[in-house]
Amino acid sequence: MNRKHFISSLIPVAVAATSLKASANTAIAAKKIGIPPYLEPGDAIGITCPAGYIKTEAVQPAVQLMQSWGFNIKIGQTVGKRDFTMGGTDAERLADLQQMLDDPTIKAIMCARGGYGAVHIIDQLNFSRFMANPKWVIGFSDITVLHNHIHTNCHVATLHSKMCNSFPDNWSLAEPIQVETILSIKQALTGQRMSYTSPSSTSNRQGAAVAPLVGGNLSIAATLTGTRSDISTDGKILFLEDTGEYLYNIDRMLYNLQRSGKLDKLAGLILGGFKVKPDEPDDEFGKTLYEVVLDRVKSYKFPVCFDFPVGHQKNNFALKCGITHSLKVTQTGGTLTEA
Repeated sequence: MNRKHFISSLIPVAVAATSLKASANTAIAAKKIGIPPYLEPGDAIGITCPAGYIKTEAVQPAVQLMQSWGFNIKIGQTVGKRDFTMGGTDAERLADLQQMLDDPTIKAIMCARGGYGAVHIIDQLNFSRFMANPKWVIGFSDITVLHNHIHTNCHVATLHSKMCNSFPDNWSLAEPIQVETILSIKQALTGQRMSYTSPSSTSNRQGAAVAPLVGGNLSIAATLTGTRSDISTDGKILFLEDTGEYLYNIDRMLYNLQRSGKLDKLAGLILGGFKVKPDEPDDEFGKTLYEVVLDRVKSYKFPVCFDFPVGHQKNNFALKCGITHSLKVTQTGGTLTEA
């Protein structure tokens, strides 16, 4: 066959394939997020350790408080187990979380703590029963692996919030901010419409957006880029937080998000708590966190909100990932309201 004619004959096929791929991607992106049933008195919440370990007695304050809210608590097999830094072996953590995902009587799963380890088991989990009977998966930090994987592969909303290791030992002596943030978990799980504010900042970029909310820990989000647990941020409000990182590493991870296209079509950006490691003497990075972020977003127009109450800090409120929110950033600060 004439080479020119041969190449020409392939063009319609290539165009058709591209169109099919584009249609498939559009269909996936447009798929609505399912909201698990909100909890009612008598419903069961499971507690498991898909990442770091926790002692059995350390979950008791959370157990007692959630029982006082009217929920039944099922403590998983991995609570109290330890395999070095993790809550049991990979096989044990996988089996425990899988059982809770499959159990129709469990209406929410609270991860006992973050730490590290969820990435070890994420690709072995079977979400078919979970998708047939969705339930709330609760946690933050390393649990960002679960939030992002479920968002992309299951299209189900999850709850980014404090976990068992953040519940005070004595509720009557808890600081007001501890009480408020932990009660936000109950409010979110029982279907209340959530709304939060953040203080005014000269670094904020004013604007408004109405879009699905996604995000979590910056380190985790960056390491998930290109994997099955990666998320699309197109047309979404992205929130980020982190702890114990040097400024140069935060800068590197934000470059990762920019170079992978995650800022190109963003609807809005929220920055929560960032506990930054002090630079080593004579090795200073030379910029503040605000300068690092603003440098990466200067070529975009979406609103940017700093100092939002989410992250590795006391004012870490519950956020419903995947659900549409309204973000407004003005001179007086930021407001994020469930739509």
